[in-house]
Amino acid sequence: MKSAAVAQLAVGAAIAALLSSAALARPAWTPAAEILDQPVKVTTNGITNTLTLGPDGRATIASPGGYIVNGTWSAPNGRLCLSNGMAQECWPYDAPFQAGQPVTLKSSCDAISIWLAAITNAPPPPPAQSGERGR
Repeated sequence: MKSAAVAQLAVGAAIAALLSSAALARPAWTPAAEILDQPVKVTTNGITNTLTLGPDGRATIASPGGYIVNGTWSAPNGRLCLSNGMAQECWPYDAPFQAGQPVTLKSSCDAISIWLAAITNAPPPPPAQSGERGR
């Protein structure tokens, strides 16, 4: 009986190890991946600018009159931050934006903004599995 219990424990440990390694292999959520290279309308104080985040960390903000401000973006510690070299402003960022669903956010400068992504990118596909059954 003891050998059967030990065998069950060993099998359970092996399954737990496989499950945890599979969880580790899953791609992590990349902040802002859903809106990279997609126009996002950001309305603050009644003015709507169009924000575009590039995958290289660059950002452009287009005003309603066509004026373009170039800058950079980052997503540290659950925040989405924009910088133009002279100033930086950050908004809380806990979850991906959803197409067509406005999100109201309060910035580090105490400004209330409504963010609206008309289009979002699809999530990345799961990693290819290898092994006996994942070929």
